Amino acid sequence: MNKNKVLSLIGLATKAGKTVSGEFSTEKAVKNGKAGIVLIAEDASGNTKKKFENMCRFYEVPCYCLGDREILGKAVGKEFRASLAVLDENFTNAIMEELKKQL
Repeated sequence: MNKNKVLSLIGLATKAGKTVSGEFSTEKAVKNGKAGIVLIAEDASGNTKKKFENMCRFYEVPCYCLGDREILGKAVGKEFRASLAVLDENFTNAIMEELKKQL
């Protein structure tokens, strides 16, 4: 699976100010209807994964596991991130296209 394209899209979205990261901010974006897609680190805790998967199902937001906390963190210019949300529709669509190619 080539994650580089997805991670570079996340990086571009972050530079454009169109991402939020961390559990609290991601949860807020989903509940406010601003999140286009949620990405969770594969090494996030079981509780974190379950919480976001259930929340995203309820709010009808696509949710994927991608990379580990360090990789997600680097994509948004932070150290470690277990979750992040992309807020922009165009970036969301581009990331979804890449993820669909890889499934």
